[in-house]
Amino acid sequence: MERTFREKIELVGGKDNVRLDQWLTSNLTQFSRSYIKKLIDKGMVKVNGIYGKANYKIKENDRIQIFLPQIENNTIKAEKLKLDILYEDNSVLVINKGKDMVVHPAAGNWTGTLVNAVMYHCRDNLSDINGITRPGIVHRIDKDTTGVLVIAKNNRSHRFLSDSFKEHKIKRVYNAIVDGVVGANSGKIDAPIGRHPVNRKKMAVTPGKGRHAITHFNVKKRFTGTTFLELRLETGRTHQIRVHMSYIGHPVLGDYVYGKKHSNKKYFLETQLLHARILGFTHPETGKYLEFDSGLPGFFEKFMDKLV
Repeated sequence: MERTFREKIELVGGKDNVRLDQWLTSNLTQFSRSYIKKLIDKGMVKVNGIYGKANYKIKENDRIQIFLPQIENNTIKAEKLKLDILYEDNSVLVINKGKDMVVHPAAGNWTGTLVNAVMYHCRDNLSDINGITRPGIVHRIDKDTTGVLVIAKNNRSHRFLSDSFKEHKIKRVYNAIVDGVVGANSGKIDAPIGRHPVNRKKMAVTPGKGRHAITHFNVKKRFTGTTFLELRLETGRTHQIRVHMSYIGHPVLGDYVYGKKHSNKKYFLETQLLHARILGFTHPETGKYLEFDSGLPGFFEKFMDKLV
């Protein structure tokens, strides 16, 4: 398989004693969990010169080689869709994503995604590290979550930004309206997140098994039965804010996966009230710190205006 690879990544194991697939997911944050699984299944990962298995336990000084396959013919179509661009140069593109837009194509959503729109806007100026379905995509937010995303226009920028996310050097501040009145003015939720033990499509707090996850929150305003929060991510796990807020009994309003159905119906909500408001990062080329505040979307402010 190595004869067809476009790039080789070499890593050295530490004292992790975790499965190969989990170790790679933690150490190669520029790739999705599913993409890493495909690499292992296709024999594109070697440990000490031998094709690695997903359940192999990483040992100190193990030599891990990851062979990235050649890019396939691009079957994802560029589409002329409206983009709310906050900033753009030759290295990065910063977007304010609206609600109901999926970030990248997948089963059931091959068109109308942010990737389709970015491909049209940037043409061939996008990183290809994450494969043909995720060009330029360094991080994601959910379909129903609005807010700021940074897109990488080349592989150098992609790697720099991915490392920044991994090393917790990216500033990420969210706003949310959650169910119930949060008592503490501020707090820190330190609870590991992993796959739900029963419903594998969901995430959950999984003590002793999940990945390290920390969310900080500050109460901005309390209403009757709801609370407006500012939340800061210290880590970036899948559905982290939604899972953590549900875990402490204050799920995000409008969240039909982790929230309370009766509350969502009470307020006639069709989408979750979670907004990625601020994104700050060091520019991969200039070294200058950039920070973007997208403000609250109109539907979010309109809903909050009705609260008492």
